[in-house]
Amino acid sequence: MKHNILYILLFFSGISFAQESLSELLKKYNSESIPYISVEDLSKQQNVIILDSRELSEYKTSHLQHAICVGYDNFKLKKTVKKLKNKQQPIVVYCSLGIRSEDIAEKLKKAGYSNVYNLYGGIFEWKNNNLPVYNSKEKETDSIHTFSKEWSKWLNKGTKIYD
Repeated sequence: MKHNILYILLFFSGISFAQESLSELLKKYNSESIPYISVEDLSKQQNVIILDSRELSEYKTSHLQHAICVGYDNFKLKKTVKKLKNKQQPIVVYCSLGIRSEDIAEKLKKAGYSNVYNLYGGIFEWKNNNLPVYNSKEKETDSIHTFSKEWSKWLNKGTKIYD
């Protein structure tokens, strides 16, 4: 009987360790060298440039309105800075959760852009807060490219799409 109770306790303690929060996930992968902006704060912003640091297939499935796709694997700083004339203008970079976007934001910061932010929780948190996303035809969509089945657990609203 004692062994059964011990196994049950070990099983449930393993489950609780496997469930990390979004903040724990971001702390695990990010250095926090770029300040975060919340979904709520970004939704109220005007005159901000929004950069999508996901791959083109992810962007085509769903993106924030007026976002510019700059990619991650094939990110080209020279090509991107041609679109960003004012180095003081607010720029928000996002991805699925806020991990890849920190890398791209760091490159912009090193290039002299002084007002760069990372969207906390990325497009997943945006959609989880019932904010609109758009497809390649600039029509509102419920589909969200979740990068992978593993990462899709962080999306609570919308239709999960992954390759």
